[in-house]
Amino acid sequence: MSPPQPNPPLDPIESAKRSAAIRAVADHFPPSARYIGIGSGSTIVHVVDAIRALPASYNTASTIFVPTGYQSRQTLYNAGLRDIKFDSLPRDTLIDVAFDGADEVDEELNCIKGGGACLYQEKLVATHARKFVCVADHRKLQARLGSKWPSVPVEVEPLAANTVVEQLRALGSKGAKLREGQMAKAGPIKTDQDNFIVDAPFGRLLLKGDVGRKEKLEDGEEKGTGEREWEVEALAKEIKLIEGVLSVGLFCGLNGEEVLAQGGTMGGQKPVAAYFGMANGDVVVREKGKGERLVEKSKED
Repeated sequence: MSPPQPNPPLDPIESAKRSAAIRAVADHFPPSARYIGIGSGSTIVHVVDAIRALPASYNTASTIFVPTGYQSRQTLYNAGLRDIKFDSLPRDTLIDVAFDGADEVDEELNCIKGGGACLYQEKLVATHARKFVCVADHRKLQARLGSKWPSVPVEVEPLAANTVVEQLRALGSKGAKLREGQMAKAGPIKTDQDNFIVDAPFGRLLLKGDVGRKEKLEDGEEKGTGEREWEVEALAKEIKLIEGVLSVGLFCGLNGEEVLAQGGTMGGQKPVAAYFGMANGDVVVREKGKGERLVEKSKED
């Protein structure tokens, strides 16, 4: 019998995701967690692995996990962890913490999410958690949303898809279009709720502090693109007003801890912290009021 072969090394991006997941779980998974939200996407596989690797004192066998869709439910099932659907949460119960990824995160912890087409359920879980913790790789760490990620995902009721696209174009997203399948004849991609996703490019989105500022060219002249520039929250609110829109892929406003501190009964959309696995193996965390800081240095250094 031949000796067992070692597992192949992880791709650098997957390794970065794993490093971020391990640190995020170590920092935020409560030892006596009752309900934990589990998001969607490739990063979440590493989050679930990190949870499984927690010491026995955490007693994760008694924890109930709330997935954001079919893929995350399967990940939990394969890991031997218990899950329930969101609508089976007991009344007046908040999720202790929700772990999820993001397509992009800006300096104020606003996020673009929905690239994996689980948008509505991701927002449901995030807004019913005491806190949402984002886990990502270094590509998602940006100063402003729209810097690298090309569009804002919008989950829409299928009957309204065409009119929503028209309204998004009227708001300035000239390239707004229905997300299609990978094959030419596959048709529109459907979410777990049988809705469609519209991808709406809006360019680089402003923070609240950017509003009213003018970017200067080297000669001192004001730089202008001729296109409307949107602030994140203002855009999210405007899109949500469109008839037929179920959820907007901008996670902005208050985080869960802020909502609860103000007497609210639900959580918020923004993460309390975002962990990024860097290309060199370091882990950087971005938190409100603290900026970015190195929380784990690569063991190779």
